Amino acid sequence: MSLVHVAVGVILDADDRILIARRDNDAHQGGLWEFPGGKVEARETLQVAMARELREELGIDIGALSPLLEVRHDYGDKQVLLDVHIVRGFTGEPEGREGQPLKWVTVAELHQFDFPAANVPIVEAVQQLLCN
Repeated sequence: MSLVHVAVGVILDADDRILIARRDNDAHQGGLWEFPGGKVEARETLQVAMARELREELGIDIGALSPLLEVRHDYGDKQVLLDVHIVRGFTGEPEGREGQPLKWVTVAELHQFDFPAANVPIVEAVQQLLCN
């Protein structure tokens, strides 16, 4: 089983609200909420992959990234390496360009949403970052 490298953006607005998106019901871990991002393609840097994915999925252009953490998770049918970065600066208004619902939530509201197991450490890291 191959490892899928995924660039994940924890996108924050000026009020430190976090953008989350709901996965399509037909996708792996469908119906759950996630932090936006996508696969890092061959010969692509993380910065380039993140910029491409967030432009394609949300219609935004991002500035600098700040590393948050890396998460390795084995779902049994798929292994992922989530390369998670904070995105504080972006231009454009995020919209679900692939039909995915989006929500801006506070750090306190994160626990109200169901995330894939690999995203649980991200939720915890975001809570620690924004609550300290």
